[in-house]
Amino acid sequence: MFTGLVEHQGRIVAIDPLDTTESGGGGWSITVGDSAEILNDCHIGDSISVNGACLTVTEFNLQEHGGWFKIGVAPETLDRTDLGELTVGQLVNLERALAAHVRFGGHFVQGHIDTTANVFSKTEDGNSLRMLFQLPPTERSLSILPYLIPKGFIAIDGASLTLTSVNDEDRTFGVMLIAHTQNKIGLGKKEIGRKVNIEVDMVGKYVEKAVWAALGGRKGEESNEEERGLKALVEKIVEDVVDRKLAERLGQK
Repeated sequence: MFTGLVEHQGRIVAIDPLDTTESGGGGWSITVGDSAEILNDCHIGDSISVNGACLTVTEFNLQEHGGWFKIGVAPETLDRTDLGELTVGQLVNLERALAAHVRFGGHFVQGHIDTTANVFSKTEDGNSLRMLFQLPPTERSLSILPYLIPKGFIAIDGASLTLTSVNDEDRTFGVMLIAHTQNKIGLGKKEIGRKVNIEVDMVGKYVEKAVWAALGGRKGEESNEEERGLKALVEKIVEDVVDRKLAERLGQK
């Protein structure tokens, strides 16, 4: 679990698509340097959010490359994030897993990326920066639109931000970065068209599923499941209206 408050920016020092070392496990690995600031309490197996993706530390060194750690990246993560497109030298947002004794300043961030979006526009507004993002027209991306609401939470590249606008028709949503945030994370420096990792507020997902279950339906991939839930909702509304009208008439007699 994370807060979405980026602690530090590290720099990619190595990428190995087939890391045959013990810590690489024969898969894709990324080594992040200039990270000593967040490694003072690090242990093998710890979780660190890298550009919003919760990844496991498989090896680390406090002295070399300004302090580095290695993480393994699974095919599912490569498919859902932009981590497979990173290059050596790039900066990434880092946050350690939430500790019980610290303040919770952002929102509940799992580090489980839902999809990616692309930087659509950037507009300066005083010392702040308005950024607009667009979701690709894929089923996976379109499925997160119901969870995007103005003034709601969103995690972009691991940073907890407030949505300032949402346009379902254009598949766009916007945020505003204050000067401090621009200096703390790399989001504002991304060029138009660049990918960003998106995680929507998980609370909305749980609420939606609970509502569908309460209505006797089940939110799923098959449309008839959604129709059953919607039908149950309409029926309940009609029943409530009829009961209220009957009660009013009986009270008048």
